Amino acid sequence: MKARHLLWLRRVSQGFFLILFLCLLVESRLPQDVAIDYSGAMSSREDLRLNRPVTFFFKLDPLVGVTSLLAGAKLIKGFMWGAGVLVLTIFLGRIFCGFVCPLGTINHLVGRVRPALKGSRMIRANQKGASQRVKYFVLVLILVGALMGLNLAGITDPVSLLFRSIGLAILPGLGVGIRSLFDLLAESDVKVLNLLSYGSEVLLAPIFGYEPKAYHMAWFMGLMFLGIVFLNRIRPRFWCRVLCPLGALLGVFSSFGLLKLVKYEDKCTQCMKCDKRCQGAASPHPGEAWESSECLACFNCVGVCPESALDFKFLLSPRVNRAPDVGRRALLGGLLAGVSLPFLGRLDGQIHRVSDARLIRPPGAVPEKEFLELCQRCGLCMKVCPTNAINPTLAEAGMAGLWTPRLIMIMGYCEYTCTLCTSVCPTGAIKEITAKEKIERPIKIGSAFIDRGRCLPWSGNFPCIVCEEHCPTSPKAIYLKQDKVYGPGREMKEFQLPYVDLQRCVGCGICENKCPVRGLPAIRVISAGESRSLKNRIIL
Repeated sequence: MKARHLLWLRRVSQGFFLILFLCLLVESRLPQDVAIDYSGAMSSREDLRLNRPVTFFFKLDPLVGVTSLLAGAKLIKGFMWGAGVLVLTIFLGRIFCGFVCPLGTINHLVGRVRPALKGSRMIRANQKGASQRVKYFVLVLILVGALMGLNLAGITDPVSLLFRSIGLAILPGLGVGIRSLFDLLAESDVKVLNLLSYGSEVLLAPIFGYEPKAYHMAWFMGLMFLGIVFLNRIRPRFWCRVLCPLGALLGVFSSFGLLKLVKYEDKCTQCMKCDKRCQGAASPHPGEAWESSECLACFNCVGVCPESALDFKFLLSPRVNRAPDVGRRALLGGLLAGVSLPFLGRLDGQIHRVSDARLIRPPGAVPEKEFLELCQRCGLCMKVCPTNAINPTLAEAGMAGLWTPRLIMIMGYCEYTCTLCTSVCPTGAIKEITAKEKIERPIKIGSAFIDRGRCLPWSGNFPCIVCEEHCPTSPKAIYLKQDKVYGPGREMKEFQLPYVDLQRCVGCGICENKCPVRGLPAIRVISAGESRSLKNRIIL
């Protein structure tokens, strides 16, 4: 196949997989045909499942499968897709990085738009440097940490990072901006602008949501993503070269690759175009040793060479390619950090003792120790939650649980019949359950309690039965009793006072979400009583 054909094949492949990734990301939401009643609740008790393969890229990512196997001793569903990528890497090198990876494609595109470095500066920037060993440090840290029981892969894994950044930060941010623009158009006196606002909102709402969504720490995730994109102006595909742990893993396997770069030194005219266009600083120039572990299979070098001094060929050679330049410091540093972080992450007592009362995991979540071994922090469960209740943690789960999912009931609630989050988890950190199982077992994620000092009827300020009205369990976990309490003027008043039956409460949080007392609701949910933990039960 000619060089220009390889280049076009790579470009078409990159475009296809990037569009596929974005389409699956958008489809990670409540199905559009699900009926919602006047109160915002789902009227059907059928199991909710997405009919799109939204976990496809996570199955294709070998780092997700390897770390889940090392940390949780579990082969995730679709593990063979990732294993196939590793096998393909042995034959074709880092073809996943050059042809498939959506984050790599974004970095590639941004690096080509008015690059800051040109000419000889670009050639120098594309020379292999010691900074490219950092990704091996990150990889060793992740693999050793997984062996020690702490799965940190999702923080830097490119598929998880990109899904989390776009799904929780970029897309909601664009939605807020576009919605503000529509509001301005709707307020205009020009009828055409009014119609344009309403029509555009109908078309774009399925993508950005009908209501604004918000996630804790989304601003930081967005800045982190923008920083990764900006670094491409300093070095082409900076993330892929320096930081990507998946790239490091594939680089190790590409050392055995059968597709090799053949150099014809007698044809080379020292134009240095190959070095200038190399995306991975893989030393393609004739006279230098080719770094197969750094090559991103972009084929720019063979495409730009005017003398045809470079060519890729399948060679069955007893000698393996040049070994990855891991570096002793990167290896030892990764080993030390990989051993240390799991132990340091357990010092806060969140795993071995009773966890933070605010740490309410999604329904179907496995016990905390196993949860931290499997969770990729990808944000899929957060993106798919129809009420925006599932958010990333900060300090609630300790250092080891950074950005893992938890429910914040003032932002949303766990819809009584919804099981979407359980159906999309790519690693099984949230087990797949049915609506019937969730309701009839029942699966408890926490327990509600009433703050009588803030509760309107209990404090004698005003009658209120909102929490009892919205309680979805049957019989209701919140019941009312007619009684007298002292009002603000010390006079006795008669109200219907709410009580919580802890044996029936499942911790769904709709009572907290709908409570008319704003700021700090008068009824709140804590994690005590959750089904997944024997240590965090309420003794009845």
